[in-house]
Amino acid sequence: MSRRHDDQRPPLRRVLRRAHLGVALLAVTLAGLTLTIAGFAALRAYAGSNLQLIAASMSYTVEAAVVFKDRAAAEEALGLIAAAEGGVAEANVFDAGGALFAHWQRPAQPPLLDLERRLAAMVFASPVLQPITHDGAEIGRIELHGSAGGLLRFLAIGVAVVLACLALSALGALLLSRYLVAGIVGPLHRLATVAHRVRNERTFDQRVPPAGIAELNELADDFNALLGELEAWQAGLQRENESLAHQASHDSLTGLPNRAVFEARLRAALQEAEAARGRVAVLFLDSDNFKQTNDDLGHAAGDAVLAAVAARVRDRLRKTDLVARLGGDEFAVLLAPVVEIADALRVADDILASLRQPVRLPSGGTVTASVSIGIAIFPDHAGDGVALLRQADAAMYLAKRLRPGGRELAAGPDPFEERETHLASRH
Repeated sequence: MSRRHDDQRPPLRRVLRRAHLGVALLAVTLAGLTLTIAGFAALRAYAGSNLQLIAASMSYTVEAAVVFKDRAAAEEALGLIAAAEGGVAEANVFDAGGALFAHWQRPAQPPLLDLERRLAAMVFASPVLQPITHDGAEIGRIELHGSAGGLLRFLAIGVAVVLACLALSALGALLLSRYLVAGIVGPLHRLATVAHRVRNERTFDQRVPPAGIAELNELADDFNALLGELEAWQAGLQRENESLAHQASHDSLTGLPNRAVFEARLRAALQEAEAARGRVAVLFLDSDNFKQTNDDLGHAAGDAVLAAVAARVRDRLRKTDLVARLGGDEFAVLLAPVVEIADALRVADDILASLRQPVRLPSGGTVTASVSIGIAIFPDHAGDGVALLRQADAAMYLAKRLRPGGRELAAGPDPFEERETHLASRH
């Protein structure tokens, strides 16, 4: 059964994945920026030192050209060295008086020229100055301006590396988040599934499987313990309800159903028999000597006789039949279905035969239980349950009067029922 999250709240799985991905991307970004800044600082120091070495090399190379005032040779030497070494944007040679003697400048692509200048201004705060000496005397100086072309390539590579690391980190974070989410959300999802099933279906026998994380496993154990207590409570409550229902519908001494259960079963059996055009038999049993047994031998003996009668009658019936204690020493038997009237007579004879065996009393003695049985058949003797019981009761009293300890079949339809039918036809 699916549940909609209130207020469109995101599930825990999505929250954890976003958190893992955000932390991973932030960490990689900070690491990339740190490495880029550190590399930039190292490259700046290296570029400055390299530019100083180039200036010293140029000073030695153009010394002769400055001495002989050969401007073309000086510019050619500057171009050869600057082109070979790289990292030089502009080189100037000044004579002893400070006048510009030779000049060289690296050509740059127009779209990158302004960017290179800005970057060079950031990296090379000031040009490199190198004196030109001859025989120990300074005859001029060289001024070098660094080129940012190499730095641009470094920055481009650095950005590409950072972006690649971000992509790899995002992929790794997704894979790691799946693993972490499975370890955290999986047990929580199983616990929630069990909780929803218990709530909706009241199946307290459900259990949460163990989890790989200690805290979640402890939570699952506590939840399972709570389910165990609820299951035991539900089982006890169910047993208590069943016991109360049984006590309300059964006799406490004999364990037989009471009159209310018998009458309900009789109504249902009559409806089925009427639909199938079948027969139903009711046997009404009444003890012949119960009062004398109670008076002479005590209530314990009377209870033993009633319990023995109930047990022996029950043993002579089919699973579809029913015996009930109507009250006192009166019992009723429902035989459903019955094919022939003779079947009901045979059951009554079996019951009487079983009661000829003495009943052992709690005191150690024995007594013989005697009952008289009246038999009524639906629809032969009555058309409803009340009339059928009345016919069986009348037949039982006839048996008591004619031959106690015997059985009698109802004589015919209930006269009260015939009278009601006759009155109904007149109206």
